[in-house]
Amino acid sequence: MKKSIVLLFAVFVATMAFGQAKKPTLMVVPSDVWCNQNGYVSEYDNLGTIEVIPDYKKALQNDMNLKLAIAKINDLMAERGFPLKDLEQTLKMIAQATAEDAVTTNKSGAQMEESPLDKIRRTAKADIIIELTWNITKQGPKSILTYVMEAKDAYTGKSIGGANGTGAPSFSAEPVVLLEEAVVANIDNFNNRLMAHFEDLFANGREVALEIRVFENDLDLDLESEFDGMELAEIIEEWMEENTMQGRFSKMDASEYVIRYEQVRIPLWKPNGAAMDTESFARQLRSVLRKEPYNIPVKIMNRGLGKTILAIGGK
Repeated sequence: MKKSIVLLFAVFVATMAFGQAKKPTLMVVPSDVWCNQNGYVSEYDNLGTIEVIPDYKKALQNDMNLKLAIAKINDLMAERGFPLKDLEQTLKMIAQATAEDAVTTNKSGAQMEESPLDKIRRTAKADIIIELTWNITKQGPKSILTYVMEAKDAYTGKSIGGANGTGAPSFSAEPVVLLEEAVVANIDNFNNRLMAHFEDLFANGREVALEIRVFENDLDLDLESEFDGMELAEIIEEWMEENTMQGRFSKMDASEYVIRYEQVRIPLWKPNGAAMDTESFARQLRSVLRKEPYNIPVKIMNRGLGKTILAIGGK
């Protein structure tokens, strides 16, 4: 009975929160294609593999048209009531948080690293990332702008929907003017797709990924270890069934040392009305495993906004 009252209260609080925050939080970034075409890319070492990624900081520092374009899209979305996270400010926050630049290690020496793009998504905590591409061609004295906006779920990277078009030939040479003229015609249909996605998150939960790993430890502990006749893997799965939205998740891989869950649907909000993210959800499971009768050391390691790893047996 008590659990039902708490659940009803949580639903009420979440409903109130949804009513107040009617629209998803957005962040506009230049697309990978735009960054590649304009030479704004960098390399980073991802555990021995060299990866090429967009260099947003370099782009913003050197391309005024990009800053103006992002500002214009931000203005158009803000006029329609969408909360926004600013890419440049997010980059400054990451630069100031020196602790996030270090590779996370546990005492046994195991390593886990977050990519620069993962850090941006996790720091901004936007619901939707809008990737912007544009190109200007000349037609005599007139300029024609073609653009593409693609919206992606910030937690999964899955495409939500897009908008694209070509503006009418214009004598204006200002990219931001051409962009506004081209975008306005399609922006409301684009916004409707964003809202449909957000309403699905409200009804069915946000989609994230959770991974359970066992580090080498002195406790002779793995996912087949038993507590009161149940294996640890079974205990974790039972907890997942009780704490995901409608018990929805997919177990992609399982062994005595690792379990990988994908399409894990978590609530948008905690019972107290605060926003729920992947790390918050993982903390709840960590809290259970640390207590009696398990007393298991557990470390949380983030892999961006949409994936968290629970490292069992290591600190």
